[in-house]
Amino acid sequence: MATIEGAKEGVRDHDRLIEAIAARGDREAFKTLFAHYAPRVKAFLMRSGTPADLAEELAQETLVTVWRKAALFDASKAGASAWIFAIARNLRIDAARRQRREALHAMAEDPEPELSPPPDHDVEAGERQQRVRAALDHLPGEQRRIVELSFFEGRAHGDIAGLLDIPLGTVKSRLRLAMNRMRVLLGDLT
Repeated sequence: MATIEGAKEGVRDHDRLIEAIAARGDREAFKTLFAHYAPRVKAFLMRSGTPADLAEELAQETLVTVWRKAALFDASKAGASAWIFAIARNLRIDAARRQRREALHAMAEDPEPELSPPPDHDVEAGERQQRVRAALDHLPGEQRRIVELSFFEGRAHGDIAGLLDIPLGTVKSRLRLAMNRMRVLLGDLT
């Protein structure tokens, strides 16, 4: 029973550390939180498939976000651990979206004209770009437009809904249908 009580007290201590950061910018409280959570967040991210270097970067970004947004922490809604790991999870999702968007954008850009014949890997990249462009051309217009706004212009789903004057659910549905269709059309590229 003493172990359970000790664990509960440790959780409350972490809550109090975040509150100290919010109230007075307590650097010692932040150091304590950082020392405890940074390695745990990195391990969590790596278990979810994030490469070690990116996991390290995201773990640090997570704790910096804790420092910056400590005033938003509400212990009545979630404990310190849940709040910190939710931040880490959201940062991982954002990083994955950014990488997908950059990869899709890179594949769909028009290559620069070259004076000499390109190396084999450039030829393959050019072929991938052509396949992605062709697959985009096979999408219905409303799906293609949402893919362009989301991946090429980097707009958030809510922004797209406002821009096109359609419900957010419609944006997400069309994007999901478009991505499923692109997977079918691109086959071995995905």
